[in-house]
Amino acid sequence: MHECCAVVGIYSPGEDVARLTFFALFALQHRGQESSGIATADGDGIQVYTNMGLVTQVFNEDALSRLTGHIAIGHNRYSTSGSSQICNAQPIVVGTGADTITIAHNGNIVNAKHLFDELSSQGYTFKSSTDTEVIANLIISAPDKDLVDKIRYAMHRLQGVYSLTIMTKDRLFGVRDPLGLRPLVLGKINGGWIFASETCALDHIGATFIREVEPGEIVTIGENGLQSYPEESGKRALCIFEYIYFARLDSTINGRLLYQARRAMGAGLADEHPVDADLVVGVPDSALAAAAGYAQRSGIPLAEGLVKNRYVGRTFIEPDQRIRDLGVKLKYNPMSQVVAGKRIVLVDDSIVRGTTTPHVIKLLRKAGAKEVHMRIVAPPIRYPCFFGVDMSTYRELLAVQKTIPEIKDFIGADSLGYLSVEGLIKAVDLPKDNFCLACFTGDYPMPVQIEMDKLELESVAASKQAALDIK
Repeated sequence: MHECCAVVGIYSPGEDVARLTFFALFALQHRGQESSGIATADGDGIQVYTNMGLVTQVFNEDALSRLTGHIAIGHNRYSTSGSSQICNAQPIVVGTGADTITIAHNGNIVNAKHLFDELSSQGYTFKSSTDTEVIANLIISAPDKDLVDKIRYAMHRLQGVYSLTIMTKDRLFGVRDPLGLRPLVLGKINGGWIFASETCALDHIGATFIREVEPGEIVTIGENGLQSYPEESGKRALCIFEYIYFARLDSTINGRLLYQARRAMGAGLADEHPVDADLVVGVPDSALAAAAGYAQRSGIPLAEGLVKNRYVGRTFIEPDQRIRDLGVKLKYNPMSQVVAGKRIVLVDDSIVRGTTTPHVIKLLRKAGAKEVHMRIVAPPIRYPCFFGVDMSTYRELLAVQKTIPEIKDFIGADSLGYLSVEGLIKAVDLPKDNFCLACFTGDYPMPVQIEMDKLELESVAASKQAALDIK
């Protein structure tokens, strides 16, 4: 599984905002590993630097020193719209002169193709194949003069989910979609302000958490301070996978530390799917808290039976299946002296494609585990996601292709238990209607295009270019 992206925005005169953004993006590396970028503004102009790779691979002292100014936005990318190539790295700059904006985007726009066609017919050109550039051009195209009004116009036209950081030469904006499906928080830093996808980024740079940006809200920061432009949508649909997998354990959402929520999920698994076993082992790192919760509730000792190579990225967010398969082989190593001869409860966050889980179970059996009982925090994923999670087709979802007993046999487990939707909501301890649960239930918070292709815009753009070349 993958998360969509990370966004950061900082307005802080007198601070090295590029360096602060770098460290904030470093804290959010788990949200995207394909490319990274930072843009800065100094009141007169905008500088941008992007490249493929991790934050530490993209930026060095020379690159950061050239990003001057008191405003910055940053981005870590995992591709959900458009392929993994440098032209799709963010932040992106759109417009000319006084109309120039720079934008970074976390989310997915389901009506991007329609808007792309409309904007193309109006003469707007595209350098990338991302829905982010569609958003930017839609803002620029708005008939309003004030940028807040332009952004609001775009929000009323967009169908999908997004958290945005937007920058002009002298202003910073934080924007969250009306459903609040993707997170965005606001903090204070040395007399300035910061937006970030998660609170852990604030902690890493010494910023103080103020609040979450509300669904449908536009927050703008400039020389006159901070101004808020709320718009109540009446409906909430935060992605439940922020709690299960995406966000870091030390981040807080809706006032609750993710570590606490994940321990509660593990306890719920123990209640719903008890088993006679010797050890509880969590798949590192995202399932360790859930494993601790399972162990505490069941009374079965917790053990570190798997060691993770932390220099291998999350297999869920690798863009290529071949690389994904290789990553699994490199990622985990079992401790045979711990698991040999033992009946193991193996706790993991989710099963999506079934790429990782069979291999991990084989590793444990090869290390001598007597039994392996699989327990999964996320309920069976039976419906595609169109909101920024890279599982947009039915054919790639294991729970669509197989029954739970068949999945048990496929992964090679002695037993298999998933946490129920009800158990998941109980663990999160918030009303069910606060969340998007569509990947489990099929109840989407907005109309969607079934079997949506993340490379759709790329195909359309290529066709248009081919037509121009023929002419």
